[in-house]
Amino acid sequence: MHPRIRSYVLRAGRVGSGQARALAEMGPQFLLPYQPGVLDLDAAFGRAALDAKPVPRILEIGFGMGEGLAEIAAAHPDKDYLGVEVHTPGVGALLKQLGERHLTNVRVVQHDAVDVLTHMLAPASLAGIHIFFPDPWHKKRHHKRRLIQPPLVSLLASRLVPGGYLHLATDWQDYAVQMLAVLGAEPQLCNTVEDYAPRPLTRPLTKFEQRGLRLGHGVWDLVFRRV
Repeated sequence: MHPRIRSYVLRAGRVGSGQARALAEMGPQFLLPYQPGVLDLDAAFGRAALDAKPVPRILEIGFGMGEGLAEIAAAHPDKDYLGVEVHTPGVGALLKQLGERHLTNVRVVQHDAVDVLTHMLAPASLAGIHIFFPDPWHKKRHHKRRLIQPPLVSLLASRLVPGGYLHLATDWQDYAVQMLAVLGAEPQLCNTVEDYAPRPLTRPLTKFEQRGLRLGHGVWDLVFRRV
């Protein structure tokens, strides 16, 4: 029996006035309540097809303050993005950006991603999953708290359509090594490259990442596909 993996640790954070206003004004349009039943993605996004083709749905777990998710969604209006985040300031910040950018292809669930994956998302319902810079729990005694563990990866893979992708990124090398081992051991997934992937252009650089790169810090991307 594996221990219950949570996708987050609650931390205090102040909600700014702009974020609070976005939560009040944009929340009714973009926030989806957690429900212990399968989410109708067509109804949630208000469209079932685009040019007679099914709309690809992409899940992002832990979008932080939402800059990257908003940028990706703006660049790909032909896809729908479901962001899952528990921290209210980040949710408010993303909603503010959605309003400013006039984006309509994003929805947000403010809840634990493991519960969302387990109860709200049907098997083979996603074209892709993004997990960028999850908490590295850098102390060795805390490694068991890391999100990327075999039970979760198996669950993630089950929610992808055949050919769908799982894209992870971290700036902690030992976490990258663990990610590669865990993903490589999942029979539902295959690596798209021999080990670590070049950063796909679809993943925008964050300000934090750009600063780290200037200081010589490494970043590791992993892109696997559902077989």
